[in-house]
Amino acid sequence: MEGGSILETIGHEIIGVMSPVSICMLLVVLLVYSVYNPSSAAASATTIRTAANLVYLESPSDSTAQKLEGAVLNAVVFVVFLTLVTFLLLLLYYYRFNNFLLYYTRFSVFTIFSTMGSSILISIVQRFNIPIDAVTFYILLLNFTVLGTISVFSNGIPIIVKQSNMVVLGIIVAAWFTRLPEWTTWVVLVALALYDLAAVLAPGGPLKLLVELASTRDEELPALIYESRPNIGRNSAARDSSLGLFVAAGLGMSTDNNNNNNNNSGSVELQEMLRNGDSNNEARGGGDSVISVEEDGGETSPLMQRRVNDTTEYNNNSGNNGRVLQGDQTEEVEMEEVNSRGIKLGMGDFIFYSVLVGRAAMYDLMTVYACYLAIISGLGCTLILLAVCRHALPALPISITLGVIFYFLTRLLMEPFVVGCSTNLMMF
Repeated sequence: MEGGSILETIGHEIIGVMSPVSICMLLVVLLVYSVYNPSSAAASATTIRTAANLVYLESPSDSTAQKLEGAVLNAVVFVVFLTLVTFLLLLLYYYRFNNFLLYYTRFSVFTIFSTMGSSILISIVQRFNIPIDAVTFYILLLNFTVLGTISVFSNGIPIIVKQSNMVVLGIIVAAWFTRLPEWTTWVVLVALALYDLAAVLAPGGPLKLLVELASTRDEELPALIYESRPNIGRNSAARDSSLGLFVAAGLGMSTDNNNNNNNNSGSVELQEMLRNGDSNNEARGGGDSVISVEEDGGETSPLMQRRVNDTTEYNNNSGNNGRVLQGDQTEEVEMEEVNSRGIKLGMGDFIFYSVLVGRAAMYDLMTVYACYLAIISGLGCTLILLAVCRHALPALPISITLGVIFYFLTRLLMEPFVVGCSTNLMMF
């Protein structure tokens, strides 16, 4: 097969996901700098009340202890609320209220585009004094909302249009979350990383249960997912904007339609989402005889090239002579499996990565660079761990942890050192 190795193919897939993540973070930073400029007089008036700050609304006159205590209370309430909602969605999916989930998700996306999107557009118009009348504005907003909602859920449009609208959706939500108070934002981000870790890896975690249920039904997870390539040959199931904060490589799983192995639930979570059509990790040799390239646990190894014997013999069920699958043919089959699937990323990752960078942008560009590098490095570490651990891993904890650490290290240590050296002409 023409092309590079499996790792080279996976590299293209990873770039295909990291690029929109970087674009989303960049646009949120520009939006924060241009519209929600913290140095402006109206910056303090842009604080919003959401589920993330129901208990405590931060005030500049509060002491540090009050801000920390209030931020922790806000984070606890938000995580509890998020857990209850996730379990509710799990129950609805368990009892097959798929139509309700589908219509609810469509309504949510429509609401985000129409209300949150319109608020951001109005802020941009006011900030740059764009000459536009109300009628034209609402006509453009209606077209933007309707077309954006249709493109997110429709499979009959170009994939680039769907990807663009998914990125815009993440930008809108992230821009709203950046208007939370500073202490609440940081504590909520840390709490979300811990929640994501428990919800995915804990035995009774809601997201783990949801993945296992979708795996047993051989269905798509009910979540808003960014796809690096079109989902061909499969009808999209109902998707909801729950915290599907996962990332995985597209080497796929070894599945047997006759057995419906439940071992697949232990594989990478987004590989469950990548089960497109009838794609199986099997090398079909003719007749009824097949050879499956698999691990002992029934899973292929993500992000790693399988070492297969140069010749693998097998006999068909009718007693025909054994046939040989050569090493180069095995590599070709593996490459076809890689190309038949792509990496998918939950929209929650786009949102909270961008929230972290947007909050860093409210302080200094140096912290923005540090947080961006930390997030991308964390995403790369997650992919490496997927290759080593070969089981479900969330995408938020490593990136958020590194991002928060790098932010405070840069703000408290690096920036004073660089500024001091520059002002004293020791470094310029």
